[in-house]
Amino acid sequence: MKKIILVFILTTNTLFSQNSDRTCEILNKINVLIQTEHVRPKPVNDSLSMFVFDNLINELDPSRNIFFLDEYNEMSQKYRLNLDDLILQNDCSFLADINSKYKAGLLRTKAVLQKIQAEPIDYTKKDTIRFYKKAFAFYLQKENLEKVWVKKLRYQILDDIAETSDNLDSIKSNFKSIESASKNMILTNEICRINTLLEEKSTQEEKLYNFFCTYFDPHTAYFSDDSKSSFVASLSKEHLSLGMTVNLNEKNEIIIDEIDPNGPAFKTGQIKKGDQIVSVSNQKETLQVSCASLESVSTMILSESNKNIVLTLKRNSGKSFDVYVEKQVMKDEDNSVFSFIIGKDSKIGYIKIPSFYADLDGNSRKGCADDVAREIIKLEKDNIKGLVIDLIDNGGGSMEEAIKLAGMFIDYGPLSIVVDNKQAASVINDPYKGLIYKGPIVILVNSNTASASEFFSSILQDYNRALLLGSTTLGKATMQTILSLDENKNTDFVKITINKFYRVTGKSHQYIGVTPDVVLPEFYEDVYQKESDFPTAIKNDSLTPFLKYKTYVKRNVIDKIAKNSSVRLADNYYFNDIKKINQKIDQLINVPKSEIPMTLDAIFEQKKVINSLWTEIHTFNDDNNPLDVYNSTVNQFLLGVYPTEKTINQYQIDNLKTNPYLNEAVNIITEFNGYK
Repeated sequence: MKKIILVFILTTNTLFSQNSDRTCEILNKINVLIQTEHVRPKPVNDSLSMFVFDNLINELDPSRNIFFLDEYNEMSQKYRLNLDDLILQNDCSFLADINSKYKAGLLRTKAVLQKIQAEPIDYTKKDTIRFYKKAFAFYLQKENLEKVWVKKLRYQILDDIAETSDNLDSIKSNFKSIESASKNMILTNEICRINTLLEEKSTQEEKLYNFFCTYFDPHTAYFSDDSKSSFVASLSKEHLSLGMTVNLNEKNEIIIDEIDPNGPAFKTGQIKKGDQIVSVSNQKETLQVSCASLESVSTMILSESNKNIVLTLKRNSGKSFDVYVEKQVMKDEDNSVFSFIIGKDSKIGYIKIPSFYADLDGNSRKGCADDVAREIIKLEKDNIKGLVIDLIDNGGGSMEEAIKLAGMFIDYGPLSIVVDNKQAASVINDPYKGLIYKGPIVILVNSNTASASEFFSSILQDYNRALLLGSTTLGKATMQTILSLDENKNTDFVKITINKFYRVTGKSHQYIGVTPDVVLPEFYEDVYQKESDFPTAIKNDSLTPFLKYKTYVKRNVIDKIAKNSSVRLADNYYFNDIKKINQKIDQLINVPKSEIPMTLDAIFEQKKVINSLWTEIHTFNDDNNPLDVYNSTVNQFLLGVYPTEKTINQYQIDNLKTNPYLNEAVNIITEFNGYK
């Protein structure tokens, strides 16, 4: 018996040692690559160690209800300032140690949850709860574990009960039955979630690699072969897809949200909008959805490596059924340029660019720039008198496409200055001589306009080629490339920041964003995460200007039109009301909350305030005269050829008719045309 135990221990230690060796091997390869290629490499020292340790622990236990305080203190003392030394010494056994303590914490938490599930919760006991916006200190003691979880669950249950009706008296009269169902659902899901975490075959290696990478900047990241494929696919106009999206319903169940009539999910004839997803299988593993996150379900469904999926679905709470779906190459509507014309008399062209997607295989002309060129040609056939380019929520994509597109709107000259990790500066010049379109342009931007779209809009702003309207952009002026850690294996990759971009003026929008000529408010603008919110973001700096370039019009023309627009909108009820609602959102999300009593009355009242604000946001609309939005002559013909596109086309038109940002863009172009 002793021999068997000895063999088992030796085998287990060898396994941990092998995992530790591989983990350190990858981390050290990542470090070599970053020190060689990153635009701003930093030493591997105590600062990195603290960053990686704190982020890893926060990821494992964000609510501070898994690790005991003494466990955290022990790990912190051993590792918080030593991870850098251990990694460089090829000793990554710390990860197995942290993971072992984490699994032990999950097991004891599961036992406590099962105990709570079997016993009644006392809702009459006086207690309060406080919410923290940011990570807070570890505090959990062994003797308080059950008390902490009872408090957390008591709030969750009361919060769930408060959602069941708008009538508090009705809830109270049916409290016992509602509470029983709610408690059972919440405890079952919590236990199931912990089981999922316990059964995960992978440990925390990938998280560790990513935290190591993001210490250098927020956009440097580790990719496995699978995650790299998914990322590359996200930049493409076409990729493997089931032709459906998933979302949460009001019961927090994951359901089929939308189905593309041209996609494989629709063609099965078995999947309907609103179906609840019970489980997802890729033939290797099965994900039980009731206790999995929306993100993990979406990842399994969207992953390019999962070409065949079995969905277990339930309709109207009936019997569950399995559907086998095989992905097919589909056009991504989120990566497709589209255009319309605004006004029969004004005839302003409108082009939406959702992302700077690219033809990454080089087999066809399916990139964003060429698609925009085609839409402009269509619009020009109808003699448009101006153009609105919509980059709202455009998170970027291919810099090559952004360079090509900027070149189409600039006659000739420099577009940007690029600085590499040797601090060598090179100039990106317009790749095309001449203009594809010569009329006035307004570009719509917001807080989610990022990276390649900021690059494009800043060029047209500096050349006075376009007037920018909207909110200050995200603030990313760096470029990444994907490099393999080992070209012989090609299984591990790093998306690494290799360049910083500067505007032709020598200034940069890195960290601070591009400021529009006409600044307008948007919902959630104090909540959206900006580049400056990331602790490791590269700070703003500038170069001594040295480039010569010829602007399209004089700056005072742009400034005068922008000033007139700001005056025109000063008393605009729509934008002023957005500011008022944003103050309420800021108060709700960013301002520290006072303690609230742990009672149904208090939680119901809290829910009422939140639901009221949610309703105010989602029923808020522009009562101005609706815009006249219609298809170009060419697109009208194409809709006759491809009638399946009519539904999405009408949806896009309806959304634009009452768009106040577009309305003001039309006013600006009309005024600009009056100067001629």
